[in-house]
Amino acid sequence: MTGPVDYRRHVDIRELAVPDTYVLDLVPHGDSRGRFVEWFRADVLTDVIGYPFPLAQANHSVSGRGALRGVHFSTVPPGQAKYVYCPSGVILDVILDIRVGSPTFGVHDSVLLDSEEPRAVFLSEGVGHAFLSLAPASSVAYLVSTPYAPEREFGIDPMDPELALPWPDDVEFELSAKDRAAPSFAEAQERGLLPTMEQCAARYAELRNRAPSSVR
Repeated sequence: MTGPVDYRRHVDIRELAVPDTYVLDLVPHGDSRGRFVEWFRADVLTDVIGYPFPLAQANHSVSGRGALRGVHFSTVPPGQAKYVYCPSGVILDVILDIRVGSPTFGVHDSVLLDSEEPRAVFLSEGVGHAFLSLAPASSVAYLVSTPYAPEREFGIDPMDPELALPWPDDVEFELSAKDRAAPSFAEAQERGLLPTMEQCAARYAELRNRAPSSVR
């Protein structure tokens, strides 16, 4: 690991109910001109997860109120870790443990990402991810560890009653055709689509072993 990082200057971090996922409460700095936020710090994230985040692609989406994206995941290896930030608008970000064999398999957690109270979410490879826009135009910027590869991308029905994800009752949902056709959680497991905790743990270990000795 690196030397001590003064998180208080930049971010407060806590692990979510799903292991290997974190919420980062960012520290805004402002004056009469406006506001400035360090929304991503590689050194801080490295200190938390134990290896450098292997940034491969940066994505930006804009979603109207009610747009629901996910639950999405990528096969492991290599999987796709994500660092998610909402620079404008409001989203409900939901993380689901889909790693077969995980002690928290099927457990979810959620974080409100509001541009007025800046925070970010990090999720490791093998974890399911979805978000719902709660504003007329919510921008979401997210960094990912591997490039988009459609043959490795899968989804789970975000409205699956077995999951009981915390979607609000006062929103009219809009899903893509692909997400509407996604299998239930049980069906995805039966079809062997879900990553295993063993595969994910091996991937995390591989990334840590690749890291320079100064950050282990």
